[in-house]
Amino acid sequence: MHALFLASALLVGCLLAVQASVNLQLNKAVGTPYGASTLQLGVATALLAILAVAVGAIGAVRFVPGVPLWHLLGGLASPLYITSGILLFPRLGALAAAGLFVTGQMFASLGLDLFGLFGITRKPLSVGIALGALAVLAGITVIIRGQRPAQSPPAAGPAPGGTASTAGTAARGGTATVTAAAPAAVRSSGSLGQSGWILLGIVAGAVLPVQGAVNAELRKDIHEPVTTAMISFIVATITIAVVLLVLLATRRTPRPQLGGLRTMPWWGWLGGACAAAYVTATFTLIPTIGAATTVALTVTGQQVASAVIDNYGFLRLPRRPLNAPRLSGLALLIVGSVLVQLT
Repeated sequence: MHALFLASALLVGCLLAVQASVNLQLNKAVGTPYGASTLQLGVATALLAILAVAVGAIGAVRFVPGVPLWHLLGGLASPLYITSGILLFPRLGALAAAGLFVTGQMFASLGLDLFGLFGITRKPLSVGIALGALAVLAGITVIIRGQRPAQSPPAAGPAPGGTASTAGTAARGGTATVTAAAPAAVRSSGSLGQSGWILLGIVAGAVLPVQGAVNAELRKDIHEPVTTAMISFIVATITIAVVLLVLLATRRTPRPQLGGLRTMPWWGWLGGACAAAYVTATFTLIPTIGAATTVALTVTGQQVASAVIDNYGFLRLPRRPLNAPRLSGLALLIVGSVLVQLT
């Protein structure tokens, strides 16, 4: 049974990479990353609400009025992470984007441990943790420096609303352009530049451990993990919906085009299910196999799945074959992640 729990943690880590990849299809159909994020988070919220009703946990919402306000804010991290994935995966590739997320996760979790923030038990710095942090830094540096131009995937038919080559979304006011077939050169992509996209990836990854710590406090208040996840996603959905409305009002993003959803592949809807499964599984696994083991395995699954998606061009992403530097960087990321979490 313990082996099953360990395998489950590895699998839900893989779902994070799948989630970010399939969300690109939703983005192409809707025409704006903020609209795609709103839809994806709405789907996840609906699935968790159905699950909460099915298991009889929905009644725990009665505890919400007595909860400290900051315990409800864990959901703010999800819109940033999901939207960043939509923006970064076509530009940097699945492996590099996931590597940046992992780097942010590792250093944020390290900060939470060292300083005992948000109710986390304080953990002293050890040689193993320091070596792990250095390995993560070395790994992501090797992966980014080893980037090669992406190989466009085989034509998959016209994109919603036009041809396959015109499926990108042009956002106004400096907001990046999300293309269907990732640009060949990362350095010239978008208005942020490569350093800006790298920083975005690290920040987006860093908010996930903070979200987990805040949601852990919320779970103590309402006692039900599924309801905790549902509340977190409600906050996330409201947040990204407000952002979308503000951007629409200021004409900084295109209006969502829901007609394209009819021609989107069926698996384009799986992002919400992946998100709901990940959150629910981590809440369930942490009390059983421990937080450190859960994080180490989910992060490893995320990196391995991203490498496979990149190498074979799965889910209509352009192929970025695994060369020696990228494989070395992947190994360093995995070793560093395990050292940081389990030392």
